[in-house]
Amino acid sequence: MPVHDDRKHFEVLLLEGAQAGLTWETILLRRAGYRKAFAGFDPAEVARFTPRKKAALLKAVGIIRNRLKIEAAVTNAQAFLAVQEEFGSFGRYVWRFIGGKPRINRWKTLSQVPALTSESDALPKALKKRGFRFVGSTIVYAYMQAVGLGGSQSERAEDTS
Repeated sequence: MPVHDDRKHFEVLLLEGAQAGLTWETILLRRAGYRKAFAGFDPAEVARFTPRKKAALLKAVGIIRNRLKIEAAVTNAQAFLAVQEEFGSFGRYVWRFIGGKPRINRWKTLSQVPALTSESDALPKALKKRGFRFVGSTIVYAYMQAVGLGGSQSERAEDTS
């Protein structure tokens, strides 16, 4: 289902970054722990996490205690807020990369499903320019699928801002 709620966008982006190198089951079993540890996925609160709070998360039960991923979540929250400020919402920004409408793929076999698309290559490049971390093409493709963007081989928006 297409997602337009920015908090949900932030949640999925944070969880996708946490999942890097792990199975989805590992992260999904810890979703409640992430919700508690990361202020209900409120990007404004996460953006204000202090070094002390980040150190506490390294000891938190219920999340993956990886320093780089915790640091990235805070950095990404700050970048997320900057995108919201500039575009009015994070959702508005990311939907530009697929022309504002979900891509509906009609794969007949599993072998047809790509791991990456032109959009999932363009969006992470743009996010990285804006300071996001743990947003490679594979992670972003999974994020795009989760928030209903889809992502097929088609025309894409470039980050011209």
